[in-house]
Amino acid sequence: MTASKAGTPTASRSVRLRYRDVLREPEAKQLLAGTLVGRLPNGMAPLAIVLAGAHTFGAATGAALAALYLLASAAGGPLIGRQADRHGQTAVFAVSGIASCAGLLAASTGSNQLWQITAAVAVAGGTKPPLEAGLRSLWGMGPGSVMPTRDHQRTALALDAASQELIYIAGPVMVAGIALAASPSAALLVTAAFGIAGTALVITTPPSRSWTPVDDRLGDWLGPVRSPQLRTLYVTMACIGVPIGAITPLAITAATRYHAPWLVGGLPAVLSAGAVLGGLAYGARSWPGTTPQQLIALAALFSAGWLAVIVTGGPATVFAATASTGSLMAPLLAVAFVTTGALAPRGTVTEAQALLVAALDVGCALGTAAAGVLHPLFLPAATTAGALILLTARRPLAQADDRAPHVPARPVPPLEAIT
Repeated sequence: MTASKAGTPTASRSVRLRYRDVLREPEAKQLLAGTLVGRLPNGMAPLAIVLAGAHTFGAATGAALAALYLLASAAGGPLIGRQADRHGQTAVFAVSGIASCAGLLAASTGSNQLWQITAAVAVAGGTKPPLEAGLRSLWGMGPGSVMPTRDHQRTALALDAASQELIYIAGPVMVAGIALAASPSAALLVTAAFGIAGTALVITTPPSRSWTPVDDRLGDWLGPVRSPQLRTLYVTMACIGVPIGAITPLAITAATRYHAPWLVGGLPAVLSAGAVLGGLAYGARSWPGTTPQQLIALAALFSAGWLAVIVTGGPATVFAATASTGSLMAPLLAVAFVTTGALAPRGTVTEAQALLVAALDVGCALGTAAAGVLHPLFLPAATTAGALILLTARRPLAQADDRAPHVPARPVPPLEAIT
């Protein structure tokens, strides 16, 4: 985006890119593949921990251990991201990846000492490297970035947001299969292997090895939270995460209400499948409006989608409404990633992206906890609150367009060569 003479952001012409144009950029394929493999623990570890914990200590303890893993990951991700911003990705991600792998291995021993398993799960989650935040910092714009233009960045982030949903489809399926064929402990071992293998793929790429922090990074402890625009965005993402976290309890309730047991697994699966398709559709073309306008519009539509999920009157309609709502999820996250990268104070981009993921995780945890005690209408209410927060902050958020100009960092092919 460029600024008009009056200081108001005006839309620049967007170039329509195919996904192969993004993946053609140096190391883009390995970075995407590595982060997908390395993030498989996000979709595998919670279920594997539940199964392993339930086998030894009971179902309630297994669920509590899985919640601990998620909360530790939400707390540790930004802290590790801050260290990556200060010292580079290679050493920081390598050490954290090894520690997280060791935690999962310790949890897989089948110890009957609850404190040992609790400590192992906390270490596994708290030291899990924030590969998604690292990828988004590498796919940002500026010196050392992989993507040459804002159009490349937008398309790449949409591809990332869509493809990561495959983690939450494939991960639980793999864990269930391994646990059935071998044991829950074996599922934890495989989860640890995926985590360390994906981390190794990422940190051995030239962009990750050569990525260095910005010399003029402001050194206060607040980091990205010093930005009021980012604080607004984080609160919004927590609101957006509420219904995402509530989808499994909601699916159980819907299955009971409509006497359709298939909805228990069907609704979470179709939400993720819709996100994959929606993210791919979003990244495949350019869309009108500024970044804040797109963010507000997507948040409002996402809220309306959850209202449709709640008020539908049958298994087929709730299934279709969930799929439609899921198709908005990945585009919404992709625009949020772009906005975060543009608004992050210099030298804090990895931490800023990790905080966005943490805010979403906190919202998911709140949604999961509240789903059993609050009326389902709290889901669209939460997302509506997020949309209203964005609407009131649309002018400050417009700085995301001012700070992310549509200027190539290096020569790109002419328009006719990529359309």
